[in-house]
Amino acid sequence: MSSAAQPEDDFKAKLDTGLWWKLFQRALHLKRFLIPLATAALLLAICDAAFAHVTRWTIDAVIAGGSGTNLMPYISGYIALTLVFCVCVWVFIDCAGAISNHLSHDIRSASFDRLQALEFGFYDTRPVGWLITRLTSDCDRLARVIAWGFLDIVWGLAYLTMIAVSLLIMNWRLGLIVISVVPPLALISKFFQRRILLSAREIRKYNSQITASFNESIQGIRTTRTLVREAENLREFQGLSTQMFIAAVTNAKQSAIYYPIVMTIGSLGAGLALWRGGLLTSAGEMSVGTLVAFINFAGQFFFPINQLANKLTEMQGAQAAGERVMGLLATEPAIQDSPAVRQRVEAFAERQRQTPGNGSPAPADFAPDGGPARVSEIEFRHVAFRYSTGPQVLHDFSLKVRAGETIALVGPSGGGKSTLVSLVCRFYEPTEGQVLIDGIEYRERPLGWLQSQLGIVLQTPHLFKGTVRENIRYGRLNATDAEIEEAARRVNAHEFITALNQGYDSPVGEAGNRLSTGQRQLVSFARALLANPQIFVMDEATSSIDTETEQLIQRGLETIFAGRISFVIAHRLSTIRGATRILVISKGRIEEAGTHEELLKRRGHYYDLYTSQFRAERESSVLASGT
Repeated sequence: MSSAAQPEDDFKAKLDTGLWWKLFQRALHLKRFLIPLATAALLLAICDAAFAHVTRWTIDAVIAGGSGTNLMPYISGYIALTLVFCVCVWVFIDCAGAISNHLSHDIRSASFDRLQALEFGFYDTRPVGWLITRLTSDCDRLARVIAWGFLDIVWGLAYLTMIAVSLLIMNWRLGLIVISVVPPLALISKFFQRRILLSAREIRKYNSQITASFNESIQGIRTTRTLVREAENLREFQGLSTQMFIAAVTNAKQSAIYYPIVMTIGSLGAGLALWRGGLLTSAGEMSVGTLVAFINFAGQFFFPINQLANKLTEMQGAQAAGERVMGLLATEPAIQDSPAVRQRVEAFAERQRQTPGNGSPAPADFAPDGGPARVSEIEFRHVAFRYSTGPQVLHDFSLKVRAGETIALVGPSGGGKSTLVSLVCRFYEPTEGQVLIDGIEYRERPLGWLQSQLGIVLQTPHLFKGTVRENIRYGRLNATDAEIEEAARRVNAHEFITALNQGYDSPVGEAGNRLSTGQRQLVSFARALLANPQIFVMDEATSSIDTETEQLIQRGLETIFAGRISFVIAHRLSTIRGATRILVISKGRIEEAGTHEELLKRRGHYYDLYTSQFRAERESSVLASGT
């Protein structure tokens, strides 16, 4: 477990109005909630200002008319304002909550969609916990800030305007005295803006790292226990937690200083209004009701300012989350269809819509771009590749594979075997050279079509939470139960599945933990076969399973490989003796190539690998039989 800091995206150390406008634009389709919310906020501001004026008129009427004053108009006014106020509160709670939930759903869905579209290289430098934080707490926080912030801003600005206008109408000189404290408030807000934003950014950064640390620790709990790393992991985690604690305390202190200063300046303005207004009332230049209203407005004048300042601070704190979420949404996949490919896909789809049932070949005969759907040949032509960091992995690699051929890849770790199949699958793209499908550079064919032709079985198969049937059906969602069972039979998985308590409807558990490694592998083979891929990839798929399960898989491989282009990365060389060609990959180049028999006759690298492994297996077998 590492406590190294995850690189964060660049950000501006001030409130980024452009960022918040982009975020707010995502809420504009919720006009059915935004318009009532804005209306409720404006009516609330009118009600708040009207209460002070009704009080003013009531006091002046009582002073002028004495005990015989008819108070019913004023009481009716209070009742009417109270009813409107209550309705507006209900409306804004309902609408702001709806906006927050809808917006959180929309941003989270858009983020998840973008994560699925991004290339594998994006995940090489970002831990799972960092990404989970983007999809959870960051999305929720932004949605709340936008929904409730919109309410507070509309209400605050409207109420502030009404108070200022009321003060200036009642007594413009005294009104200017109260308003004169606004410039100091603006300067103080600017002073604290950068500091609060930076500390909030630190909190979000360490929160992401802590989430990543949690995820890594849970996934690696067995390794931690076996290596007795609990104390060291705890020390590293406490380091992250301490850093977040320091950032959170700093942010809280800044806010604790900022708000009292705002309130102190606000109280100073109210005190000036009381002092000067009292003198005017004593001189008969201002009525008592007006003085009471003035004091009320002077005190209330800084409440919306305080709310706006609070919202500004909250936006400063949430801006870090906004930058990361918008940065994720703005990240363009490095591997995607070119404009020319997208244009061909759209043109072919339009032709299909315009000419249905005209005797032309069925759409299944064509890929989405109108090209042939059949993959007959894959060629690597002088391919070189390096990851974003690190040395070059492949050097001037050339290879041609036809349908029906099985290419086995063996060699030392780090030689480029997994990189080679990743290039076939277009999880990465060559940094030099070309990969061609039937003579066409594969970047000129649709990415989605190519990857829909893949069947991949990894060393550690991943099963999703659900039943055995659901996991096999993941290979082709419209498959019938009969097709699922047929696929399981063809890879020799049907027998063990039917022996489970609930057969095909047995739950596999989290990541398939209710099944053995071999059983998970058989399910993953059935899933891959059900997809009916044209290109099949096995990446060390039999290295961690027992001999009996390996034999079951071996009997099903002929069915899987038939008529397909297959690439097999093998640890157990006994599984690839029937391969069309075996390539020994070392340092990014083909060191040897040939059939099993041809390579054994050469007595080269493959011969050494095979004989040493065969000897080790025989020794293990003898020792096992001796016990």
